Amino acid sequence: MTATTLVHKEASPPAAGATRRRRTRRRGRIVALLFVLPALLLLGALVVYPVLFSVGRSFFDASGTRFVGGGNYTEMFRDPATVKAIRNTAIWVVVAPALLTGLGLILAVLVEKVRWATAFKLLLFMPMAVSFLAAGIIFRLAYDEDPDKGVLNAAVVSVHDAFAGTSSYPTARARDGQDLTRGRDGSYLTANALSPGDSVALGLVGVLPKDLPRGASPAAAAAHRAAPGELRGVVYLDFTPGGGGRPGRVDPKESGLPGMKVEATRDGRTVASTTTAGDGSFHFTGLDDGSYTVKLPAANFAPPYQGVSWLGPVLVTPAIIGAYLWIWTGFAMVLIGAGLAALPRDALEAARIDGANEWQIFRRITVPLLAPVLTVVFVTLVINVMKVFDLVYIIAPGPVQEDATVLATQMWLVSFGGGNNQGLGSALGVLLLLLVVPAMVLNVRRFRRSQR
Repeated sequence: MTATTLVHKEASPPAAGATRRRRTRRRGRIVALLFVLPALLLLGALVVYPVLFSVGRSFFDASGTRFVGGGNYTEMFRDPATVKAIRNTAIWVVVAPALLTGLGLILAVLVEKVRWATAFKLLLFMPMAVSFLAAGIIFRLAYDEDPDKGVLNAAVVSVHDAFAGTSSYPTARARDGQDLTRGRDGSYLTANALSPGDSVALGLVGVLPKDLPRGASPAAAAAHRAAPGELRGVVYLDFTPGGGGRPGRVDPKESGLPGMKVEATRDGRTVASTTTAGDGSFHFTGLDDGSYTVKLPAANFAPPYQGVSWLGPVLVTPAIIGAYLWIWTGFAMVLIGAGLAALPRDALEAARIDGANEWQIFRRITVPLLAPVLTVVFVTLVINVMKVFDLVYIIAPGPVQEDATVLATQMWLVSFGGGNNQGLGSALGVLLLLLVVPAMVLNVRRFRRSQR
């Protein structure tokens, strides 16, 4: 047996072992691929194919038969509605994630001081269990302009009326033929001049007997002559229930209008003012000799305060962002709270021993240590708000839909909501994808860095 044969026989076992290892690795890769294959097929069917199809479709016209190149992208930035959608999306990206991250941080820190922290977190996190459709319906009702339906306007009207008051007779008006003329500001003035010692009866209509204040009483007893030096009168409802009364005269069954503000004016200046009693009577004393005009100010007839137009063109976007905050504040608080629980307590205790107050600890220690968590929460919310659709579509009424539209709703409206232009809609979808991708890449890199 030669030396070459011996060497060959000694080298055969290691070579065979390497071959077996390669076969084992190859078999493991095939098994792993078989396990991953269903997920890859789903990913390709639900993500990759729609993305590639949308990119290709964006280069064709509305019918999908004529190639237009970058025409859809050019038209996209010329369309005022799309430009408004981009502007509103930018507002969402700047405002909503910043507010949510700030609120989540503040609540996460404060919850640590609360005895029932778990219950408080659960209460704030519960809106996450509500679908965007249901939340949109809830806030559409809450923002209703009618105070009898919208809870926010009911609260605003109650506070306003508590401090500013409200008019007693918004529907009242002077009867034709009465000694009253309508001022430019909505007030009523006596057409004839009056002097101390005169009396006047001011009849109004337009008030239902059931709407009279509880303290209203018949006005007939108040309709008598004034004392010397006194300017006297009565403001009454010139309507007799059941009929039979005479216009312009205080009949026995006619009621006074209490709480009506009355002014005595001279040369355009108010020299005295008073409020009518339960029977509608009023009087002025101590007036100098001369001619006066009795005035019923416009405040007596002002329509009731109806609150704030939450879903008007000006406030519709902030109102929808408010609904979004209600849903996602618990999410931000829980994530930041988890990061806060992982902070090294020795650093916080050392700062307290050194004499730092809670604000200094929060600003100089807690926030810097939580910076990675805050960044992840912020970027995640940025990705989420770029795709917001349900709330905008449901909460914004039809007339202001264009004022509240964002890229996601504009894409749907252009493609399926009446525009029927899938080419332009696909271009909007590609634009939305390009805006989301950088934030997604940043988030993935942060996750990888944290794992290392």
